[in-house]
Amino acid sequence: MSGALEFGIFHEFPSLPGRSHADAFDQAMGLVDDAERWGLDVMWLAELHFDPGRSILSAPLAVAAAIATRTQRIKIGLGVQVLPLAPPLRLAEEAATVDQLSKGRLIFGVGRSGVARTYEAYGIPYSESKDRFNESLEVIRKAWSNERVSHKGRFYQFDEVVVVPKPYQLPMPPIRIAAASTDTFAQIGAMGFPIFIAVRYETADEIAPWLQVYREAWKAAGHPGDGEVHLRVPAYIAATEQQAHDEPRESLLHFYGAQAKLLGDSVKRLNLGPEDRRSKVVARLNAMTYADALAGTILVGTPAHVSEKLTALKQQLGLSGVMMELNCGGLIPHDCVRESLRLLCQEVMPGFR
Repeated sequence: MSGALEFGIFHEFPSLPGRSHADAFDQAMGLVDDAERWGLDVMWLAELHFDPGRSILSAPLAVAAAIATRTQRIKIGLGVQVLPLAPPLRLAEEAATVDQLSKGRLIFGVGRSGVARTYEAYGIPYSESKDRFNESLEVIRKAWSNERVSHKGRFYQFDEVVVVPKPYQLPMPPIRIAAASTDTFAQIGAMGFPIFIAVRYETADEIAPWLQVYREAWKAAGHPGDGEVHLRVPAYIAATEQQAHDEPRESLLHFYGAQAKLLGDSVKRLNLGPEDRRSKVVARLNAMTYADALAGTILVGTPAHVSEKLTALKQQLGLSGVMMELNCGGLIPHDCVRESLRLLCQEVMPGFR
């Protein structure tokens, strides 16, 4: 795929061990200011709940509104808003408000999440997540596109509702959908939406066939072009290879260990067998070494090394954009993350324009 690559960073607003939530917000918003000043395309916000050791970012639309009022240029992406966890009319109102405050800089990324315990805490059966997601997305699109909207579905029913405000971007902000299973790739391709795909656990070689499924469904439905693929990937950039190797080590190993526990909990709650994909991912994560992580599809190295690896990934997967996790695991010192962001913006991005 030719053309410029869209660059963003995926940020979880990590908790700071031994420090206050106020400090964590201050640090994270400082990184937003850096991204605005250094020319990053998109700041991507996570949505994470009930995990105090990991993140304070449970309300991404509220944070997106704050970013909208302190920046003028950078796009604000939701990576992703978990649709089944909130009433869709409320999400339509709040997301449209962010789009108005930002003068059309919102990218509405949506997904279901695989964290079963979050659904339990909200009193929502995870078995309903796919149907709730589809119905919520339908409601939000109708609410943005129509002056008055009525809906009679399995989970939501209402008549002649007028949702305000309408988005700044008409008829609606760009929507991107996260995918994690083969049937989801085909569904999103048929619907004609850009796709998010992560290589936290899988490699580029493993996800390439899934993207083929997405693109085949895209073309079969008659959509123009090949679709858009946006990759979320652990990354770290430093001035030397030694720094790039050493500085994120603790954080990345912590991340993979925490993910093994989190996914293992979901596997247990959902009563999944050993042949389920998530069970296999847990086994892989539990056995992973740092050398294994670096050998996978992650972008760690000097600006030149990262640029080389990203060029190969762009060609292999046909990427339209990349969401780099510069503090994967949340334990990398803030000054190091800032420097990694600076190197990304000033020494990597220009080569892809």
